[in-house]
Amino acid sequence: MAIFDLFSKRQKRLRGEFPDVYQYENIVQSFRVQVVHIVKATIGEESSYRCRASDIYRRIHETLCREYGVFYLRQNADTNFSAVFDYFLNEEDHEKCLDIIELTFRIIDRYVRAHEWEFRDAIGVSQTPGQAIDELNARFKEAGIGYQFESGELIRVDSQYVHSEVVRPVLYLLGKSEKYAGVNDEFLSAHEHYRHKRYKECLNDCLKSFESLMKAIHEKHSWSYNKNDTARKLISSCLTNGLVPDYLQTQFSSVRSLLESGVPTVRNKEGGHGQGTMVTSVPEHLASYILHLTATNLLFLGNCEEQYS
Repeated sequence: MAIFDLFSKRQKRLRGEFPDVYQYENIVQSFRVQVVHIVKATIGEESSYRCRASDIYRRIHETLCREYGVFYLRQNADTNFSAVFDYFLNEEDHEKCLDIIELTFRIIDRYVRAHEWEFRDAIGVSQTPGQAIDELNARFKEAGIGYQFESGELIRVDSQYVHSEVVRPVLYLLGKSEKYAGVNDEFLSAHEHYRHKRYKECLNDCLKSFESLMKAIHEKHSWSYNKNDTARKLISSCLTNGLVPDYLQTQFSSVRSLLESGVPTVRNKEGGHGQGTMVTSVPEHLASYILHLTATNLLFLGNCEEQYS
């Protein structure tokens, strides 16, 4: 369903009342209600007889109960839909609310999309999985909640510009080729750690994805390398084999320095080795910087590989 630019919205924009900075822990009630509307319009309403919608809501409910170690989310609920989404509307833990959104939309993205024709005539269905995900992401922005649903997961967003110009394109690039499956998993894992404030683990997976991309490129072009090669050696080999065109190497003489001193160095200093007797802490702003620097490097090298001949 299309998002309507209501009079009240336009007035809020004129008054500057829409949030300029994202927040991550206040899942406002109006947004929660909008999510429920999207889900019902995409999966359909649960009926008294066995149907696809009923199966999906039961699957969501059972998965959450098993993971949370409980028998039900809401006592005496009439349906699985009510159990899940009444819980969602009233839960104070923002991460559990995000759990429900991610799980539900992952099923929409994968299962409902694959069986879309079976849902077209279901009760209450009025939009496709693609439209549902687009609306969810638009509602996140509208509410000033810093998440987007990309590649089957909720990704934390610090800057909408960086997300749209760097993170989304690199997820698209990694997702369209099977040879980058491992890179994609590691990069998404870095985002998952970042969302849960596990910043050391975030840095580790950033470096893993960076090195894995270069190894995948080496394997694709049958370039010689050692499985245990460091990022420095892999970068040097990529440049030696002409992955970065000569004219770019000349124009951007600091490419090698930028790549070598970016992700690997910060990861090694802050998150890659034993911390000794002193407990080290990786600050959020550093993890954010490295996460986005990794995305930029992955996109740059991936695009260079696509142009390589």
